[in-house]
Order: sequence, then structure tokens, then C-alpha cells
Amino acid sequence: MKFYDRETETDTLQLIESLSAKAAQMTVVTGRRRIGKTALIKHSFARIPFIYFFVVRKSEALLCSELQEIVRETTGEDLGEFTSFARLFRAIMNMSKRLNFTLVLDEFQNLQYVDGSLFSEIQNIWDSNKDESHINLVLCGSVYSMMAKIFDDAHEPLYGRATHRINLRPFRTATLKEILADHNPAYQPDDLLALYMLTGGVAKYVELIIDSGAYTKDTMIEAVLSYGSHFITEGYEMLREEFGKEYANYFSVLQAIAEGNTERGRIKSAIGIEPGGYLDKLEKTYGLVARQRPWQQHEGARDVRYCIIDNFLTFWFRFVYKYRSAVEIDNMDYVRAKVQSDYNTFSGLILERYFRQQYAETGLYNVVSNYWHRDADEIDLVAVNEADKQIVLAECKRQAQRINLDTLREKSRDIVAKHRRWQVDYRALSLADM
Repeated sequence: MKFYDRETETDTLQLIESLSAKAAQMTVVTGRRRIGKTALIKHSFARIPFIYFFVVRKSEALLCSELQEIVRETTGEDLGEFTSFARLFRAIMNMSKRLNFTLVLDEFQNLQYVDGSLFSEIQNIWDSNKDESHINLVLCGSVYSMMAKIFDDAHEPLYGRATHRINLRPFRTATLKEILADHNPAYQPDDLLALYMLTGGVAKYVELIIDSGAYTKDTMIEAVLSYGSHFITEGYEMLREEFGKEYANYFSVLQAIAEGNTERGRIKSAIGIEPGGYLDKLEKTYGLVARQRPWQQHEGARDVRYCIIDNFLTFWFRFVYKYRSAVEIDNMDYVRAKVQSDYNTFSGLILERYFRQQYAETGLYNVVSNYWHRDADEIDLVAVNEADKQIVLAECKRQAQRINLDTLREKSRDIVAKHRRWQVDYRALSLADM
């Protein structure tokens, strides 16, 4: 699959690269696993020597040997032999005083497994040499909690050292349309919804599906839930390292949310343990869960729901992890049948998410949310332009004929009463409007 989107990120990285000719730059690039960080970096940098190094968990001496060789092949500079990563980094910083180049350390957080003191040593070397350096240093990581601790914790040595931060997000809905149209010009709305549902715009997932020749809803589901599919084990591979020994409890909480238990009490009833501590960490430490309140409810309001932010993980916990007994005996026909039987209900919820994202991406609104009042009077989409005093209130369903705008107006009476001088637009959004 060709390279799509990322114009803003590419322009930013290329500007940083040009700035490094005059002053050292340290850019931290984060984003969930498979989001396309490495592809973006390799696409963006080409003007100066480019040293790319993937940090794996192996002995320090072997890491040094590999990086020394890459530096030699890329720049022609022989820095000597090192068994200490800190000393090698110091030599690279010294080299950057006379050469302008890019150094990418991918999965940077893995250095803590090599030597727990390395981040302190890197900080000291950076502080001592950056004023004379011309290095474009790019530090990438996909383990959210670890990267946040390294660069956002005021007690950590590298806190405040980054000159730039880029958090790479999934593809926009417009990009998903472009990709699908390039490969299936006659695609149907359900095909687009399936691609959004299964990938959430995560670049690698989109690439895997498209490169497998799956361009329709049914072939996409078949590709994701086939024997040997990369997607089957992805949830485990992505999250076990994040959660450590308590992963089973976190997985139970996430499964409960994916099944529609979005309130704390219902989650507790579903899993049989108090979920409060796990929900807090899933939200604040791991960035996997969002705490939602009805539009205009204050921060301390108790009417709170939780959702899994990531579309793929929502699907994975709803179907793959839930039916793991069938997965373990390779009965993928059973899992696919469960998806098909629940597809209209589940995809209908994802369709609401799609429209909220689409409206947010227009740039026309400063708030895009939803609204409910004690499980009644639910409004799927509320888009607000406070400057122009405009509100869009929308009902989202797969089939347009199931939407009654008179019912929507009745459910919106409290909102309208509080915004009498505002322009209120009622909309019916269905598959046909994607």
C-alpha cells in the first residue's frame, strides 16, 4: 500500500530536520503500536544522513556493536569499539558537532531493560553537548505508559529535554475513504464502516487488510478472523507488556466495556471485582479508556460512562477475546458467525463514533460529543460552535428510515430550552451519509 496522509506531520519533521543544521533537536514521537511511526519517519527524512536504530532487548555490547556498524555504513565515520551505550552516545554527540545528521532510536523505552541508569546518562550527555551539536535526534516509542513516564514525569531525568513532541494519531475518516476508493471504486458504505470498525484508522491494520485484497465488509471480516491472522494475537501482543502481571484483570474490565457495560456499577457486576483502580489506570496511565459525560455535565457529575478509545481493541475484546476458547481450537467459523449475528447492533454503535469523528475533523465545531439523561433521551451526536451559537443534534442509525426527527426534537427539549437564541439543526445520519 502506498503512503497516505500525514502531510502535517511530514512537514513538521522536515522543518525540525532543517533546524538541526543550526541547533540540536530532540523530537519525541509517540503513538500506539502499528500506528505508522516508523513509516512516517522513514518517509520524512532524506536531506541529511539518516541513522535508524531499533532498540531491542539484548545485551548492551551487542546493541553497541550493531549501532556502531550502522553509523559507519551511514556516515563513513568509525567511532571505535564500545560496550557501553552511554559512551557510544557520547561519541555520536561529539560527531554531531561537525556533522549534521538524523539519529532515530526506535522503541527507545527498551533502553531501560539494557541499563536502568541509561536515561540519566543520556540526559547528562545531552545537556553537556547539545549547545555545540547539530544532531536531529528522534526518540520513538509505542508503550504509552513507559514513554509518558520517561518524558512527562518531572522526577525523570529526560523530563523537559524534548524540543518537539509528536503524538501520531490514526488516519482521518477522509483518508480511509481515499484508500478504499483507490482499491474498490464501487465500495459500499458498509465496506467503509467495516474498515473503520476493524482498524480505527491504524495504518498497519489498514495496510494488512488492503494488501490481503479484502475490500468489502465480508472479505475484511474473513481476513481479520482467518486462521493464522495477525489480528488474532494482536491484543495480547499489544497490551500484555503494558499491564504486566495484572493483565487478566485489565482484560476483564476491557471485555466488559466492549460488551456494553459502560457504567462502573455494571462493569463491577460483569467481572465480580471492584474496577475503580483499573479504570483510573486505563484512562490516565495507559490512555486506552475515555471517561464520558453527557454534554454540559460538570466534571464532578456522577453520570459517567466508559468507552474503549481504540476501535480495533473494542472489536478484539468484543469478539476475539470473549470467544477465546473457540479461537484456541482454531474454530474461527464460530467467531465469524458471532460477528455476523451481532454485526448490525455492534456496527451501529461504531457508526455513531464514525460520525462524531467526522464532525470533529471538519474544524467547524469546538465541541463534538453526545448526550443522555439517565439512560433516556439519548442523542447520538451533539456538535457545537459556541462562537456562532450553532448546535447540530443528530440521530445516527444504519438505516435512515429508522430515524424520526420529531422524536429527536422531543429528546432535545432540555437542550433547546437552555439555548433559546441559538441556531439548532436537527439531522438524520445513516450509512448513506458516510
